[in-house]
Parts: sequence; C-alpha cells; structure tokens
Amino acid sequence: MSNVIIKVSESKMNEMKAAYQANLLQKKIPYTNFSAKKNGTTITAYTSGKVMFQGANAEQEARRWGNAAATTTASKPKIPASLPNNLSQLSVLGSDEVGNGSYFGPVTVCAAYVDREHLKTLKNLGVRDSKELKDAQIIQLSQVLKETIPYQLLVLTPKKYNEIQPEYNAVRMKVALHNQAIHLLLQKISPTKPEAILIDQFTPEANFKKYARLEKNKIQEKLYFVTKGEQYHLAVAAASIISRASFLEELDKASAELGITLPSGAGTKSDTVAATILKKGGLPLLANYAKLHFANTQKAQKLI
Repeated sequence: MSNVIIKVSESKMNEMKAAYQANLLQKKIPYTNFSAKKNGTTITAYTSGKVMFQGANAEQEARRWGNAAATTTASKPKIPASLPNNLSQLSVLGSDEVGNGSYFGPVTVCAAYVDREHLKTLKNLGVRDSKELKDAQIIQLSQVLKETIPYQLLVLTPKKYNEIQPEYNAVRMKVALHNQAIHLLLQKISPTKPEAILIDQFTPEANFKKYARLEKNKIQEKLYFVTKGEQYHLAVAAASIISRASFLEELDKASAELGITLPSGAGTKSDTVAATILKKGGLPLLANYAKLHFANTQKAQKLI
C-alpha cells in the first residue's frame, strides 16, 4: 500500500472536502478536518494542513491536489561505530519510554516498526524527537502513526509501579518493559524480521542484557543501543511520540478522576499537588497516581 502526503492551504482543504463530500467517512479522528475513501484510497486531512493518501491509487489521487510535502534535511549526527553505517535506511524496530522521571503518571513504553517503504512517509509527516514537538502535535502525530505502522504500547500504571518497586528498580523495570514491548511487536509483525532493533539507551548494554536475561521472553539478538536514538532512526522517534502521547492522555485521565490537574515532572508543583491528594485520601489514594518512592512523597507529607 502506497502512502503520499501533501501540504495544502486552508482554502484548498475546503475545496478538497467539498470534492469528497459523497465519499466522506463518519469516523471521527482527533485533529482531522475530514476523512474520505474513494477508489480504494483513504484520504485523511489534518488540521495542520497535511493530507495523507493511503491505498493503491494514492499517488494518482494526490496528484489532483498538489505535490508531496517537502521535507527539510537537517545535518545528520555522526554514526557511532557501534551502529550500522546505513542504519537510518534500514527496516528497524525502535523502542523508547516516557514518564520514568515524572512523579505523577505512568511509565509508557512503545516499540515501533518502520520498514524502508515507510521512511519517506514518516519524514513527510514531520516525525522527529517528541521533545521538539508541542503536546497537541504529539497527540495528532501519534494518531496518524498508529494507523500507519505496527507498534506495541505498554502502560505501567503508578499503582502497579508501586507494587513491583523496589523488587524491580527503575532500570530493571524499564528493561522489562522494553523487552516485552519488543517481544510482542516481533510476534505481531512475524514472519517479517527487522534488520535491526534500536533501543534509546538508558543503561549500559551489558546492564540491559543482564536484566533482560531475567525475563521470560528475553530479546538478545540484533540489539543496538544509543542515546538520542530518534536522531539515528525514525522508528525510535515514532516510538517516542506514541509513548509521549499515551503518557499525556493517561495524565489527563487521572486529573479528571481526581478533579485536580496533575503536573508532569517532579518539581515543587508536584509536592503541592501530592499534599492535596494526601489530605483527600492519604497514601492509599496517592499510590494510584504517583510513584511513591520519589522524594516528592516525603516533601508532600511535610507540607501537611
């Protein structure tokens, strides 16, 4: 299946919507202007001005409206000797996590598989490190990515986090999550096999493999580790975006449940909010929303 993305003006977007009026789909996708299906091609128009065409006749349908979105070429980082020279052009399974350093909210880990055929599509979508994107962009891109590439998302809730900690320290916890997400995604895409598995590095390789050996479905082959992995392959950038979007969504859900806005991070604002929750329901309530072993818990207790 072919994927083509174009960038259009607001007036052109309105013209397209009118042209596809008889082909509009009823499903509602966040941050979209409209979606339609014509001649086996799905057309998804996003509020950002980008329009994605997916299907056998995607290129032909897109040519009616404009040229493929231009991509900017940033200077590429020097490839570490530990990585294949052509890594960015390979079919890679990448993994990344979000939330480990935040007092409130879960730890979310995503493994994403991006084959050679989808590299251009993701570049055109503007996929890059989630830290360079605004929250609204992250949520929008995450929705598109979930419909475009295979992925596996795992969400470790604060409640479960507190139950397995300290038996699982922070590093072992992340190793277990990355390992499981990769294992499940490999099963999803089987018999396809990635040319490499790239993990956004958070611990030395030997340490990762030591903890991975403790897991039931240990992954040990074709593994590569590098910090800022999103700079070396779009699979890690995609995993970062999906993980971040999930973290934000879970934090919003938790805030709605409590009726209190939960901040990300572990600053003084978290201490104040934690104190409010402690007054409301004590440690049992706080344990559902926060990672209790953080110093914020003691600081919050002192505040009350």
